[in-house]
Amino acid sequence: MKFSKLSQLFLVSVIGLVVATLLTACQLVTIDYLFVASTTGSGTTSAGQIETYDVDSETGALRTGAKAVPSGGVDPVSLAVTADYANLYAANAGNSSNAPTVVHFALSGSGILTSKDTVTPVSTPVAIAVSPSSGALFVASGTTSATLTAYPLSSGAIGSAASQIPLTIPGFGGDTIIPTAITVLADSKAVYVTAYDQSAYNPGGSTSSTANPGWVFGFTVGSGGALTPVAGSPWKSGVKPSGIAADPTNRFVYITDFASNQLIAYTIQSGSVLNFLINGPFSTGSEPTAITIDPRGKFIYVSNSLSNSVSAYVIDLATGTPSAAVNVAGSSVNATDTQPVAVVVDPALGRFVYSANHLGNSVSGFRLDPTAGTLASTQATPYPTGSQPSALASVPHGNHSTQSVAP
Repeated sequence: MKFSKLSQLFLVSVIGLVVATLLTACQLVTIDYLFVASTTGSGTTSAGQIETYDVDSETGALRTGAKAVPSGGVDPVSLAVTADYANLYAANAGNSSNAPTVVHFALSGSGILTSKDTVTPVSTPVAIAVSPSSGALFVASGTTSATLTAYPLSSGAIGSAASQIPLTIPGFGGDTIIPTAITVLADSKAVYVTAYDQSAYNPGGSTSSTANPGWVFGFTVGSGGALTPVAGSPWKSGVKPSGIAADPTNRFVYITDFASNQLIAYTIQSGSVLNFLINGPFSTGSEPTAITIDPRGKFIYVSNSLSNSVSAYVIDLATGTPSAAVNVAGSSVNATDTQPVAVVVDPALGRFVYSANHLGNSVSGFRLDPTAGTLASTQATPYPTGSQPSALASVPHGNHSTQSVAP
């Protein structure tokens, strides 16, 4: 039996419609955007950039999103976003020929970044954070002396510095203090900065101080970012604290110790005072660099730069004790590419974990088990990035709601 030309055209149209429908059904659905700070080349003068990746809702796989944009300087080191996900900030360390900068970008619902305004910090920025109330941007800076600066925000725009406080150790005011990380409580009432005393801890060099090497500084936050030191601050914090995160219930603070391969935990007392968790510290992989807590406040993830891995922990919601969910020693499940230096959990589903691998020039992806906290590699991981990625930030796509805090 032969088809007429009209029948043949109709059949072709039907087949084309079916194929198009199948292709549409197979298209990846973006649940989050992942932003990666990297450089355009391997040289010390290479320009910084921010790359955008789309996160697939089903698998957590990454694909290239909007075109990369200049970070506004050289050597980007830290990224932060406002709670409404409408603004992103990038800190650039700079070099001898380029001044350090902190750049504000407007963030569209489709993941497109538009540069808005720039400030020059007092010294080389190391880490930045935004208060969840979006009222202030905090910048920890310094390579020979440490400073915490608070900038008020108005519709995302960075204002003039409201507070600028040097970080010094009581009784050791002349010591060289190196800041390493920063976090703000979910209620925006306090900010904490980790640092180490290079005069007391200087591998391969001389030391000139008997001070404890690692510290964490605490400040309460007032209107416009006004800072007031917390009573008893700073507190001892291992040897070389490298990363810090606070749980979303404002009850616990966790710090990674790069030098001793440990996770140090504190309870937050009245007045934002920190007290050691009496059953800590807790073991990590080798040379932990960064830490993140999932949006529900149930799990902790630590990037280990020498182990090339991510450690997973379950938080005891009553005590704050982190229990190892996976023994990463010799495990391939939590293996990353070379030298992970940043780690983040996606905010939309709270189901995917990503690490920025500095020497691997890549991002590693993991699927998070929401019950156990364990990790499994995503499809086709690791994903290539620009040179030496150093920081990550993630925002939900469009109207996707973010995860709620655990009770």
